[in-house]
Amino acid sequence: MTRNLVTLTETQNLALAEDLLRLHRIRHLPVVRNGKLIGLVTHRDLLRAAAQRGGADPAKQPLWASDVMVRDVKTVQADTSTREAVKLMLDNKYGCLPVVGADGQLIGIITEADMVRFAQHLIEDMDRRSLAAEYEA
Repeated sequence: MTRNLVTLTETQNLALAEDLLRLHRIRHLPVVRNGKLIGLVTHRDLLRAAAQRGGADPAKQPLWASDVMVRDVKTVQADTSTREAVKLMLDNKYGCLPVVGADGQLIGIITEADMVRFAQHLIEDMDRRSLAAEYEA
């Protein structure tokens, strides 16, 4: 899980969202109100909003996070097992799962990139064990 989060509020504009995604090289922005998750803006949401606008000048008619965010976001809690989180992501084709506390406070996010890093760690661990077993033999 990633704990150092980049977030938006519902009243921030999509130009900022686009800048944050590019600057931090991420694809998901949780939208929060008083620290509680209320939605999610993804890179795909921004692309869809741009396509729907046609050639409209965003400076004259800005869009806000609340205009495009997904409101019904599936979440998990910190004690949710990795196995359950992976299954949920795969079964539903989610690119991320926000992690919230019992009070709805956003505490982290699990992304596909987190899962790939975890898989890399497991593979490296398996390789070390395999080398150790060969050495002992």
